[in-house]
Amino acid sequence: MKKYFILICLVLGINVVSIAQPNVIFILIDDQRYDFLSYLDHPWIETPNIDELAANSMYFENAFVTTSLCSPSRASIITGQYAHSHGVVDNETPLPLHLPTFPKKLQTAGYQTGFVGKWHMGGNNDSPRPGFNHWVSFEGQGPYFDPTLNVNGVRESKKGYTTDILTDYAVAFVEENRSKPFFLYLSHKAIHESFNPAPRHKGEYADLQIPKPDTYDNNKKNYEGKPLWLKRQRPSWHGAERDYSIQEYESFNRFFQLYSEAMLAVDESVGKLTQSLKDMGMLDETIIIYYSDNGYMMGEHGLIDKRVMYEESIRVPAFVHWPEMIKNPVKKQELILNVDIGPTILELAGTTIPSTMHGKSFARIIKNEPINWRDAFVYEYFIDPNAVQTPTTFGLRTDKYSYMTYEGVWDIYELYDLEKDPDQKHNLLGHITYGNDYGTFLQHVQKQDKEIWPLVKELDQELSRQLNQLQGSRTPSWKW
Repeated sequence: MKKYFILICLVLGINVVSIAQPNVIFILIDDQRYDFLSYLDHPWIETPNIDELAANSMYFENAFVTTSLCSPSRASIITGQYAHSHGVVDNETPLPLHLPTFPKKLQTAGYQTGFVGKWHMGGNNDSPRPGFNHWVSFEGQGPYFDPTLNVNGVRESKKGYTTDILTDYAVAFVEENRSKPFFLYLSHKAIHESFNPAPRHKGEYADLQIPKPDTYDNNKKNYEGKPLWLKRQRPSWHGAERDYSIQEYESFNRFFQLYSEAMLAVDESVGKLTQSLKDMGMLDETIIIYYSDNGYMMGEHGLIDKRVMYEESIRVPAFVHWPEMIKNPVKKQELILNVDIGPTILELAGTTIPSTMHGKSFARIIKNEPINWRDAFVYEYFIDPNAVQTPTTFGLRTDKYSYMTYEGVWDIYELYDLEKDPDQKHNLLGHITYGNDYGTFLQHVQKQDKEIWPLVKELDQELSRQLNQLQGSRTPSWKW
């Protein structure tokens, strides 16, 4: 529809700069792991509405987050920065208001910008944030039912299921701004714990036996060569042997049944929003970007939740739906990061990218244009005073290796060859010991394994180099 309108305007001599700006919708799901779509042949979850979009999109099979925790990841998305720069390193710290964000830039470029859903960066503060013309949010994590919303500075109490309510606000924003270039950020609360599905979906998976991964069991084989801090997590809040009765989950099985049931309303939300675009004749010309703020462990390595650098924690589902540009749906292998979202949207909107952003625009990948792309990225996680089981982590994820280093604990590092060991069962550094000798872990690697040392040295140097390039650092730093 828009392209014909532009043609008419050109014939009539009307300025079409604002008309040519594509509408953009960014949909962020909370805690959705990378494989949790029936589009990807998941063994039980049913997501037909998301599948329909994904199957007609550019799907990124290697999409990641740079910090696997809600608030830090969300701050990285909106600023394009790593957590060590924006400062939101836990779930309580507010995002500094002065930082450049991509919605602020879209506003100055003439977009009507709307935020609907979970903000979370700043504890219980639900006030409208800079960069948005329209604001709908709630305090903290928000409830699954009957939320009190801050709608453009006025609190409104709503009855019903939060996923459905947020969807209605999102659809209303699109309908009200259909004649202008708009950007909508739909940020779902679901499927975050404590899981509470919509009444229409409760019990949908009650008979499902959740399969446990190979690395779930508490046995010598699964923990051989693993850090001690990992095994100690089993009975903790983030471990597979947590006390499930606290939140009335009953068991590991019911825990993930509810996780799955809560996802069904999210799928319906995507379907309703998509249908509204179809009804307005705007679906083909609207860019829809789908992402998750982090992955989720489902018993792998004896863990649930996220934070760690294992693949299930840092990988997320991601695709771009834009039929006007993406004529042939395809799956891509490039390493895409949450910090890339802002730069990409800004380039697609035809505006400049702030120099403060660490991410790279993948707009050229979307347009099938040649681009020099990354083959590795840095992962970081800072120990959370409210969840001290996971240590501060700095790691390097390449297209072949996953290298994890830990600060503040006397423990071993981890290195996995993902081509040979995609489930990360065999730590290539698991045989290294500290013994009674002085020295860092890396010095012990150099002494004890001459064969693997060159690879470890190369990965560690690249980790430090990239961190320095990002104005970050490790403490203590390693000097060669």
